[in-house]
Amino acid sequence: MSGSQSKGVPVIYSPEYLAYDFGPNHPFTPVRLEMLLDLLNALGFDNAYRVPKAATREDLLTVHSEAFVRRVEAASRGDAVPDLQHYGLGTPDTPTFPEMDKAARRVVGGTLTAAEMIIKNEARMALQLGGGLHHAQRDLAAGFCVYNDLSVAIRKFTSQGLRVAYLDMDVHHGDGVQWIHYQEENVLTISFHESGKYLFPGTGDVHEIGRGEGVGRSLNVPLQPFTQDQSYIEVFHQVSEKALGWFRPDVLVVQCGTDAHVLDPLAELLLTGRAYQQLFNLVRQYAEAFAGGRALYTLGGGYSLDATSRVWALLWANLQGTKLAGRVPEDWARRWEEKMGVVLTREFLDPLEAPVIPRKKEIEETNRRAAGKLLEIVGPYWR
Repeated sequence: MSGSQSKGVPVIYSPEYLAYDFGPNHPFTPVRLEMLLDLLNALGFDNAYRVPKAATREDLLTVHSEAFVRRVEAASRGDAVPDLQHYGLGTPDTPTFPEMDKAARRVVGGTLTAAEMIIKNEARMALQLGGGLHHAQRDLAAGFCVYNDLSVAIRKFTSQGLRVAYLDMDVHHGDGVQWIHYQEENVLTISFHESGKYLFPGTGDVHEIGRGEGVGRSLNVPLQPFTQDQSYIEVFHQVSEKALGWFRPDVLVVQCGTDAHVLDPLAELLLTGRAYQQLFNLVRQYAEAFAGGRALYTLGGGYSLDATSRVWALLWANLQGTKLAGRVPEDWARRWEEKMGVVLTREFLDPLEAPVIPRKKEIEETNRRAAGKLLEIVGPYWR
């Protein structure tokens, strides 16, 4: 794999991303990236990439507190830190590991590199083949996220006078990004997630709409468990188009977690590859219509190795102007089945049969009401 820049939408990646590793039994495993890169190779894609520098300490301090960064650095050296868990470190979700600071800063550097390329007009769109660590807060690691690469990039954009709209399609609420920018006039955050009544981190209600100069700029659509493709896409389009049409951002930052997929073991939404393909198309349309075509894409959550590799390949293909609607390469599937001892899905877009959900209409109507209620609440602040 070359270190040169791709001819299409530039892709940011470093093999050092694989060092962001909480251990062999942790769901946030670098195997997800290994499978994806191997799949792209098997498809014959020109998967050249730009290798980023690590984020500096100063970059981190645009978002995180000095006290928090010091704890991460100390834990990375193996120093004894009595109040580590107060900062969300050393927990089952976000355990510490040697050189954690270095690995996390490399991931942040990738998202920051993508932002800088857009700022310098070197690209209108860029794909960060990592990142999406949306749970990290100013002085708290959480939910597998040490540093918040998304917010560091957003702060880079706003420091240049750009208005940023953040779109989060991870199944978990994008709480870290929301709270970091909750009072900022030039940042709009939109999160579509399984309701916090049922899923970590327990936030993301429609009434969380921002504060001060940021009021009306924090949007959440909490979705019912067992939401399927049609309902998700309906509310995604309903809220995103209206919000972006009002806000008129200069650039989109998009977190493309895949854990709303039907195969994901950590949540209860039921999206298929067909939904993700439509969502990626919609985001491309929104970027063109509302942000001059400028968009920064990251990865994110996703804990079915089968689903993440296929959905992120769909994202790659979409950004490079290629469609994947057939079967995965058989040699790739067999190779990874042998390694993991599981059977992999052969269709990029998943089998056509949708699971039968007894409360399907009720779920769809509840989601529709949540989206409508959100727009009703923020409407007065958009005038």
